[in-house]
Amino acid sequence: MTTPSRARAARLSLLLAGVLAALAAVRGQTAPEKLDPYVVTATRTAQPATQVGTVTDVLTADELAGRQITQLSGIFGLATGTPATSSGAAGEVTSVFMRGANSNQTLFLVDGIRLNDPNTDYQVYLGGATLGASDRVEIAHGPQSTLYGGEAVGGVVSVSAQRGQGAPTAKLSAEGGSFGTVQGALAAQGTQGEGAYSFSADSGRTENSRPNNVFTRTNAVLRLDRTYTASLSLGATVRWYHGVIGEPGDQYTNDPNNRNREDNLLATAFAEFTPAEHWTSRLTIGDQERRFVAETPAPNPPYFSPSQTNTVQNHRAVLDWLATYSGFDQHRITAGINAEQTHTENDGFGQIDQRQSLFAVFAQDEFTPLPDLFLTAGLRSDDFDTFGHATTGRATVAWLPGAHTVKLRASYGTSFRSPSFLDLYGKDTYYVGNPHLRPEKARGWDAGLDYYLPGKHGTLSATWFETDYTDLIVYDFSVFPSTVTNAERARTRGIELSAQTTLGGALEARLAYTYLQADNLSEHTRLLRRPRNTLTADAWHDFGRGVTVGAGATWVAGRQDVDALTYATIDAPDYTVVRAYAAWQATDRLALKLRLENLLDEKYEAVNGYPALGFGAFFGAEWKY
Repeated sequence: MTTPSRARAARLSLLLAGVLAALAAVRGQTAPEKLDPYVVTATRTAQPATQVGTVTDVLTADELAGRQITQLSGIFGLATGTPATSSGAAGEVTSVFMRGANSNQTLFLVDGIRLNDPNTDYQVYLGGATLGASDRVEIAHGPQSTLYGGEAVGGVVSVSAQRGQGAPTAKLSAEGGSFGTVQGALAAQGTQGEGAYSFSADSGRTENSRPNNVFTRTNAVLRLDRTYTASLSLGATVRWYHGVIGEPGDQYTNDPNNRNREDNLLATAFAEFTPAEHWTSRLTIGDQERRFVAETPAPNPPYFSPSQTNTVQNHRAVLDWLATYSGFDQHRITAGINAEQTHTENDGFGQIDQRQSLFAVFAQDEFTPLPDLFLTAGLRSDDFDTFGHATTGRATVAWLPGAHTVKLRASYGTSFRSPSFLDLYGKDTYYVGNPHLRPEKARGWDAGLDYYLPGKHGTLSATWFETDYTDLIVYDFSVFPSTVTNAERARTRGIELSAQTTLGGALEARLAYTYLQADNLSEHTRLLRRPRNTLTADAWHDFGRGVTVGAGATWVAGRQDVDALTYATIDAPDYTVVRAYAAWQATDRLALKLRLENLLDEKYEAVNGYPALGFGAFFGAEWKY
């Protein structure tokens, strides 16, 4: 017998298929010629999207700016299979469950180096950070540990500042609106001789809608490039985030004075060189410094514990070397090494003061046995001085038969997540770590097709995916003191459907639907906060005379969560969030903007007990130099 949720999912699938078919029938003959998109994250080499076997969402700086998406967390409303959950309002911690993986099983790359690991949290940064004016985003789906190591289980989210282009330009912008929101930004970019630069900085404040929930933040992104010879160029990036938020907790707690502060600094220096014919290489040296402080002064509801301040400090030094050789017929070989030194201090639960060294080697072959057949295969070995080593592999295939209007693709890969210092070495009154832990492991595959609309007017895609997880780390309360062990298994599977179109030269639209089954196989239960159904849509239209208008929507249904009051597992309510935005280029220099968030004033909680913001209106102006 078909359950109501499955029947609803089937109806949605049929509806979306009809929409995709209708879009496929539209032929915008007046649209200008579009350049073929390229993908870097899937192979670590620039590849035409039509030749890649990995499902990858690409969001350019222009696309994000046109849709008035400035928050880093906003990118997931334009991607497939990446439900993000925020614990309330702007600035609160935000988690991503890519293809149903745990929130700590997605890797964020920022300007080529990792932002997170099991000891370095991404959720605070994701909840508060903004995008740089030149940032490009790529989201690669499925296990990616063969190129990127640990935590790349559900996939990889790569955010990178792009090289400055063209004549120097600059712009100032300001915005204000609901919830006492005031923010401003400065951006500049361009080339001068053999050098190029791109810079952006912004700062803002919002009161949100609950007591003790004021959020202030400052972001800055800088990239510098210089070409010295035809075979050598050097560059550097610096990215800084500072955020402070009053933390009231769930709506039943309403703590009056808790506060969280985060500073996150990432810097890289890189060299790109061509030492000989057919050879290209890139060397990156990076550093990350993170400091997170949680202040919980008395009174401290609901248990009125004593005042406490918890500080977490993370330091990471990175050396990454990549070399590519294309001298073999039909082959392109990519190989490299990755070395990291990390140090984490946490004076809270577990009392952590630990260091870790990592050395990894990897190799990949991109093989084109036929003009329309593209294969990749790779292996990687990660060696940690804490828990040992992990070996992963990945293979993909992309085939464009006939007239190249359809691409058939598939991928298979293995991945892992490292145990944290708390898992391995933590000590507390009622807890002790387990130094014999193994890394969490996953193996996943997907298969699907992409249909390319005539005239490069868009792409329609369908993908089936499945990932199996073993050795998941869980608490063991059957012993005293309690500890952690590799005990659980899980499986996620589902369907991703998407459409990206450019119609009539002035309309751009994105539509994505994901059906997900995510199950804990050890306990025969569903994994929490993974929606069965997620539908996102966004459409942008240029009406001419400097006027552009767009709208987007997200529908989430079929979730389970934990009740913040009773701690019981519950069926979380479905919700729909709609946004609208418009811009008017009043003069060559002045643009006026309007943005309406949660247009229908939906009352919902992405995380139970943490109410999201209601309807908000924001007005802005931008002045170009």
